[in-house]
Amino acid sequence: MATFYNKATLSYNGNVTDSNITTGEIVEVLSASKNAVRDSYGRNDMVTYVVNFVNSGDTNFTDLTLTDDLGRYRSEIANADVVPLNYVNDSVNFYVNGVKQETPTVSSTSPLTIEGLNVPAKGNASVVYNARTNDFAPLGENAVINNTVNITGNGILNPVTAAAAISHANDADLDISKSLNPAVVPENGTVTYTFTILNNGSAPAEASDNVIFRDVFNPVLNISSVTFNGTPWTRNTEYTYTDDGTFTSTNGSITVPAATYTQNPDTGAWAVNPGVSTLIITGSIAPSASTPPTIPTTPTTPETPVTPAR
Repeated sequence: MATFYNKATLSYNGNVTDSNITTGEIVEVLSASKNAVRDSYGRNDMVTYVVNFVNSGDTNFTDLTLTDDLGRYRSEIANADVVPLNYVNDSVNFYVNGVKQETPTVSSTSPLTIEGLNVPAKGNASVVYNARTNDFAPLGENAVINNTVNITGNGILNPVTAAAAISHANDADLDISKSLNPAVVPENGTVTYTFTILNNGSAPAEASDNVIFRDVFNPVLNISSVTFNGTPWTRNTEYTYTDDGTFTSTNGSITVPAATYTQNPDTGAWAVNPGVSTLIITGSIAPSASTPPTIPTTPTTPETPVTPAR
């Protein structure tokens, strides 16, 4: 709501007299709100934003422009402005009173600028679009992306603003890789499988998270040792193993520490130093896993029947 003042002046015969001051108010009839479909984000994560407009007035708003700062903030460590979100091309959808409209014009992607929006009298409109987090998205505990839009255009005295905040997800984010040594092994030879589990998340994977590791070894292994982070595991305690080569960890056996995060002092980009756990399984190739050679058989020639004497 904006307040305005007005005063008149009357001049005559060298005299000046002022009128009283009138006061008026301009009621803003266009409002906007902004929300993210999810309230948290991760690395290289897709974020969907919805901007809703409501026009409580009796006049249409036409040819409006929405400008999104994509979370632009000042990086204190780099002493520079950085942008943590990238607009996803061709992701804009526009609705008026719930009906999908022709896609509006995106005239800039940073800041994101969407033109040609209309909001009917006593009606509503919505703009939906996607953005993806990048290397400048803050990571770690209490990290937040604050995102603001401004709406300007015909009939709007002051820009209409709306904001949304999303937080870095406070949970585990696990990846796993597998290696084999040696890669070439003789029959009945010994091999070692190494599984590296990385946690890129800000929270550790703990026993209560019940992380389950499973692998079906083909060829089947005669397991001789299993260690997790250097500590030996015992069959039927930390893991189970079946005759068909299925290895499964038991609930609570797999844990992975949380990641730590650092920021480049020159650019302000964030880097992940993942938490690491290592599972090592050693065993020999089971003889039963080898395909037995095929022994050709000589077909039996049927005997010639003997014709009885007459």
